[in-house]
Amino acid sequence: MLWSSRHLSSLFRRSSSLLHLLQLHSLILKAALDHRPSVASKLISSLWPFSLAHARSVLSNLASPPPLFAWNSLIRAYADSDSPQEAIHLFSALRRAGNGRPDNLSYPFVLRACGRASVLRVGEMVHGVVLKAGFFLDLYVGNTLLHMYACCGVSKCAREVFDEMGVRDVVTWSSMIQGYLACGHSVEALMVFLEMRSANVKPNSVTLISLLSASSYLASPCTGRAIHSYIVVNNIKLDVALGAALVSMYAKCGLLEEAFQVFKSLQEQDLQSWTIMIAGFVDHGQWEKAIDLFSQMEASGVRPDSTIFSVILCACSHLGMVDVGQTMFSRMVNEFHIKPTIEHYGCMVDLFGRAGLLETAYEFIKNMSITPNNVILRSFLGACRKSGKSFDISDDLLKLLLEEEPDLGSNYVIAANMSALSGKWNDVAELRSNISKKGLKKVPACSWVEGNAEVPEWELLETSG
Repeated sequence: MLWSSRHLSSLFRRSSSLLHLLQLHSLILKAALDHRPSVASKLISSLWPFSLAHARSVLSNLASPPPLFAWNSLIRAYADSDSPQEAIHLFSALRRAGNGRPDNLSYPFVLRACGRASVLRVGEMVHGVVLKAGFFLDLYVGNTLLHMYACCGVSKCAREVFDEMGVRDVVTWSSMIQGYLACGHSVEALMVFLEMRSANVKPNSVTLISLLSASSYLASPCTGRAIHSYIVVNNIKLDVALGAALVSMYAKCGLLEEAFQVFKSLQEQDLQSWTIMIAGFVDHGQWEKAIDLFSQMEASGVRPDSTIFSVILCACSHLGMVDVGQTMFSRMVNEFHIKPTIEHYGCMVDLFGRAGLLETAYEFIKNMSITPNNVILRSFLGACRKSGKSFDISDDLLKLLLEEEPDLGSNYVIAANMSALSGKWNDVAELRSNISKKGLKKVPACSWVEGNAEVPEWELLETSG
């Protein structure tokens, strides 16, 4: 049977599963069509969304050298997968193959993989190859190179690439801003935006989201309001992501009323925006509003996830709403089929501990499906100590606390206090002796306040244009 390109294209379009594509691969092999570059490329690009392993196997076993398009398709797919290192291996194989050189698409894909895998040394080597191949002036390659250095936490190198780029677009500027943010340099990120404005480059939604993130990190409501004004004056549409970033900025700056006004004005309120607003209320002690908003979210038809249940269980804990908290936990597991994480368990232990239900908390810990971490143990033991009541706690629980963090002095203090409440004076003496022998100290509590950060003078910045 003679196979035309039209026949094959039709079969590829109709293949909706890995099994279909494997059957089609078998037909291609029988008809000896795998040596055609266009067929091989189509087969590989159709296979990788279903199975990267099968697509790579086809690439490695083609009768004739694979076309560059096939290589690039797989490198890109691996760069965006959970195994970005494989994209680097494929890129190396492409260079060794000798039948085709990497092009201006190959380099961005492998640089993205280097950034995601945080392999700076390999990224620097690819940078060298880019320079030798003469692709540095390519805007797409330059943007990805900048992003790679930022992902690896080397803002200085990212800035050097940025400064050497002859042409910059909005992606370039946004990447530099994001790079500074990723490295914890929020003020520098805002200064780049001022440079961007001076260069008459208009920011896009991604740029503004990054700037709002910088404002949140600096807890600078003045800066955040200036960015909000820029959005309003320039009639920039508040899409889901930008709207959520604006709500988050106001909430993290403690301006809950402004955050809620923006939240209500959003045309589309997705799970992320609901979570940010509810978490904002919880973080600032307005737990009743958080629970009320959670009820509104459910009434609107938005399905809660694991993260928002952690937030709402925290609110129940601070309000002492034991019954509501237990109901929420039960619904999460039984109605929404969400597997509890250590955060969920921690919230429940804190809920019972704050309410003085020590026996309930103890039974809850013993019945957890995962081993309790030191945060849960300290929370429970702290609640026991605060109650001042004698409580028969298993020695295994105290040993687990000390095994989790054997060099933390406060754990020994907690364990000694609990042993004293139970009248186990020999254990108290042994624990205090261990503190002295190991030279451990209980770290005093402290508060961290950051202020007087030097941020750009936004009042001098025009908001239009």
